[in-house]
Amino acid sequence: MDWCSSVQTRKNIHNYHFKILNLGSPGFLLLYSLFLTLIFSFYMLHFPFSPILTFTIKEHSAPHTNPLHINQPQLDYNMSECDLFNGTWVLEENDDSLYYTNFSCPTIPNSKNCLLNGRPDEEFMHWRWKPDHCTLPRFNAKIFLTIVKGKTMAFIGDSLARNHMESLLCLLSSEESPTVIYKDAEDKFRTWLFPRHNFTLMVLRAEFLVFATERVINGSFTGGFDLHLDKLNGNWTQHLPNIDYAIFSDGHWFLRPNYLYENGNLIGCVYCGEPGVQDLGPGYAIRRAFQAAFKYINECEACSGVIVLLRTFSAGQFEHGAWNEGGNCNRTRLFAREEVKIGDQDWKFRSIQIEEIKRARKYGQNIGNMFELVDVTRAMLMRPDGHPGEYWGNKWMKGFSDCIHWCLPGPIDAWNELLLEILRRKFPTFH
Repeated sequence: MDWCSSVQTRKNIHNYHFKILNLGSPGFLLLYSLFLTLIFSFYMLHFPFSPILTFTIKEHSAPHTNPLHINQPQLDYNMSECDLFNGTWVLEENDDSLYYTNFSCPTIPNSKNCLLNGRPDEEFMHWRWKPDHCTLPRFNAKIFLTIVKGKTMAFIGDSLARNHMESLLCLLSSEESPTVIYKDAEDKFRTWLFPRHNFTLMVLRAEFLVFATERVINGSFTGGFDLHLDKLNGNWTQHLPNIDYAIFSDGHWFLRPNYLYENGNLIGCVYCGEPGVQDLGPGYAIRRAFQAAFKYINECEACSGVIVLLRTFSAGQFEHGAWNEGGNCNRTRLFAREEVKIGDQDWKFRSIQIEEIKRARKYGQNIGNMFELVDVTRAMLMRPDGHPGEYWGNKWMKGFSDCIHWCLPGPIDAWNELLLEILRRKFPTFH
């Protein structure tokens, strides 16, 4: 019904009430009869032995609820075998399906603000992840902040780690506005405080986790790196003793010409194509980096009790070329489950990460450290529609598409739905 027709309807109702209140009309007799009926009904409903009362209580009564109580879904959080990571995406078209908008969240970076940058379609924001045999509740900022009250959570890794944190900032801002308490000159490291909950949230940039330096030839940076697989990046390790939740995310920076070192000696490379230098492949470098990181955590006496979560590899989805070859991601429709290719390089990286988190867990459980997965690889392979693409607002790189990061709001918000559910199910005694 449009606005004009609704106004006319309200006028018709007013005229009808005026006519029915004419005491000399049959309408008045009808109104009087209805009044007697209401009196009779009221008596029947409040008579102590009324069968109507008994039936009504059974069908319609509800227990008293405390308006300050957080209504949590009735789930069996001990179902450790319940798989959150196999499922499909379901469209939610109601107005409440979005947690935030590109206007309501003040911390969305311009590069992820796809609608503001001119993206014309909106359906990509309204799909929710639905596990096959589990209930994944909607994200609840109040519950999340209650769990992490007085704690410190760090997102450690590449720019997708930051993308993940940016989603969480927007989700939490509905409950409390955070304050920036630290930012470095290059904005690679940033710390937020939620003062009412004494919750600290930080992002620690470490593209390889291990110590790395960019190679320079004839005074120019090459984009390739020297990776020292037996030395860690101190930019994140120095903070580890003060971190309660460490969420790791890495992978994409290994997919470039890199040189691998151990004990200061070159042992191989990735995509270098140099005679006499063995190409060990990105999978080898990824494995060694996570091995070194998790080994350090388990041997760090000051880090005992830390909860480590590894967010599995989220693939880039360029089509028709690489990022610098005209590749794009212009799809506005997600993939069905059967359309996703399982078993390629992206899946191999996920498998490596799972193997290493299991290895670390086996050792860490004896010393109080906990290791868990946030396995998003399969779910995100279905979402080629969720990237900024050409709508990332970079005026210096027009013509290039971002098919690695995720729009906000968008599919990446599901990562934090999964994160919250894992915290509730796996660590009920920690918070």
